[in-house]
Amino acid sequence: MSGNMAHDLNGTAELPMFGGAHGEALRFQEPMKPKGRKRFLQSLQRISSSPSLARMGRVPSSSYRAGGKASMSCVSLASSSSAYGHSYGNSFSSQTSVGFSTAPTSVVATPGPHAQTFDFQSRIRIIGQPPAGQAATTPLTAPLPAEIRSVAKETHLPVNPEVTALNEEYFSKPILEVVPERKQRIADFWGEMPYEIRIQILHYLQPREIVRCSAVSRSWHKMCFDGQLWVNVDTQDYYRDIPSTSLVKIMTAAGPFVRDLNLRGCAQLWERWTSHGQAISNACRNLQNFSLEGCRIDRSSVHYFLLRNPRLVHINVCGVQAINNSAMKVIAQGCPQLEFLDVSWCNHVDAQGLHKVVQTCQKLKELKASETRGWSDKAFLLDLYKGNTLERLVIAHSDIDDEGLEVLLQGDDPEIDPLTDQAIVPPRKFRHLNLSRCHELSDKGVKCLAHKVPQLAGLQLSHIISLTDDAFQHLFEDTPLLTHLDMEELEDITNSTLQNLARSPCAFILQHLNISYCENLGDTGMLPIIRRGQRLRSIDMDNTRISDLVLTEAAAQMRYRERSEPFGVPYWRDIDMVDLPATRTVALHLTVFDCQNVTWTGIREIMCRNAESNRELIISLKCFYGYQDTVNEHMKRVKAGRLDSAQRLERKWAEYMIANEEAGVGGAGARRRRRRAREAAMVHADEEEGGPRGGRRRARSGGCVVM
Repeated sequence: MSGNMAHDLNGTAELPMFGGAHGEALRFQEPMKPKGRKRFLQSLQRISSSPSLARMGRVPSSSYRAGGKASMSCVSLASSSSAYGHSYGNSFSSQTSVGFSTAPTSVVATPGPHAQTFDFQSRIRIIGQPPAGQAATTPLTAPLPAEIRSVAKETHLPVNPEVTALNEEYFSKPILEVVPERKQRIADFWGEMPYEIRIQILHYLQPREIVRCSAVSRSWHKMCFDGQLWVNVDTQDYYRDIPSTSLVKIMTAAGPFVRDLNLRGCAQLWERWTSHGQAISNACRNLQNFSLEGCRIDRSSVHYFLLRNPRLVHINVCGVQAINNSAMKVIAQGCPQLEFLDVSWCNHVDAQGLHKVVQTCQKLKELKASETRGWSDKAFLLDLYKGNTLERLVIAHSDIDDEGLEVLLQGDDPEIDPLTDQAIVPPRKFRHLNLSRCHELSDKGVKCLAHKVPQLAGLQLSHIISLTDDAFQHLFEDTPLLTHLDMEELEDITNSTLQNLARSPCAFILQHLNISYCENLGDTGMLPIIRRGQRLRSIDMDNTRISDLVLTEAAAQMRYRERSEPFGVPYWRDIDMVDLPATRTVALHLTVFDCQNVTWTGIREIMCRNAESNRELIISLKCFYGYQDTVNEHMKRVKAGRLDSAQRLERKWAEYMIANEEAGVGGAGARRRRRRAREAAMVHADEEEGGPRGGRRRARSGGCVVM
């Protein structure tokens, strides 16, 4: 029977059996692959042995006979825990599967590719007879259902709807497609932003920050050196930090867009001008403002710049040694729109070169030519007079004399008014005139300013020791717009000049006054100025004869200024608003160094006024170095709003000064005061000499210290 079964199942010859009696394990060769009808039946066995049949609760076949002939069943009755069961579970548990797996490949117990298709060590038993000594009580196999039994080839199997549904359920299930997890999209706001908006954002960065951003990537490098960002190249604040290569790259990449180029102090470009000077000048062809102050540059590069930029309006070459009269000739030929020219401290430029510029540049408004020579040239001064376009003239430390100043202001041989004895000429357009350190000037030349410059706002006549009160007798009356007056170190002027200034129309709008080292000026001249000058911002009075009265009057005027509408700060704060912190602004700067008549009493008056509540305007004071530390600390507390602390400091300092005066030179604590005086004197000497404050005390010779 076993031989027939093997023949029916596998379609091969009867397997040779080794061993002996029934129930013993037999070894046989690996069967051949079934074909045709047998292959179909084996497929049905695989389907029926699926675990899904057990879940469906299938009942045994109705054609099964308990005592009949054993038949092959597609449902194995052997338990997975049987002694003859395979370790792989139901896939190899059927003894009629001849070593092949009958479970679907999706079952967990299905062996992987590494498992053997047949175990030659397995034991099989002959089905048909019970083992020796055991009666057949239970059926060993279950017969196939009648509807799926093998029939003749020409007959057709009846269609079983249950089997069809089972097949469709198992094989027709769609395979779930594994959808890859979609990564969260990172929004690239900067990359998706329009290019114009990115450029506008970069406009808010400082130039040094833009240069650092250029190292991010190639796109950032291209964007950071876009010419739209470099319309104004001003290296005044970062010329020490930016390398010459980056500066050259900026000028060459953004050349057509650059309008303002300020290379003040860029000494590191000295080697780059020889190699890249022509390339830079070829790129920068649309300049309007050009500054080379303090730069080291060769003469040819300067000429290239000037020739390739005919739209230049502002040229600043102060202190450039490569500038000479040939450069002035280039400016005259190629820059007809010029309005500002600064050639101060250019030793190779004189009036001859400036004459060419004045003749060609009819729009010239500001000329700075300090430390230049040739201002006695009458033809040059006549051209300046005829043009009458200058509004600002700075010729400090030049060689102009009285005759040259007269030609500049009233021309050559003007018509004289017989009643006033004044030249009848059109008024000059000067708004600022700097004649400081022109030692060849005298009262005669300065008198010519009267009735000639009605729009004058700034006048600097410092260090002209030959000037007296006669030079200013009629000057202040005819300059109602004067706001800046510098008369430093005019030793021969007296209080009458300040009194004339206080009576003039410009006293009410005067903002800056410098009378330092005018040793003949005192309270008589300064008190009227303090009372009338409601818009004064700074007064330099060091080394004069003023006293504490001037400081007291200045402190008293602050109350009136807060209520003065012309001053620009109307009095709006209510007196009851004590709890609100007042915004304190420094409205007046006073400098009273080395004023012998100024004592600690006047200093205390300023400190007391500053510490008052509900004060908006305060006074900044520079005084004797022995008092300056206390004044600075008091000002710091006042600005921070700590008025109680400031008042306590002022009170303690006043008590100390009173006790010091009462004790006298020989009283208690005289040694300590003398030691402190010596230390303060040494500190002051170190400051004047530029040395450090601390450290070992240097030996000094003689001298007395007066507090």
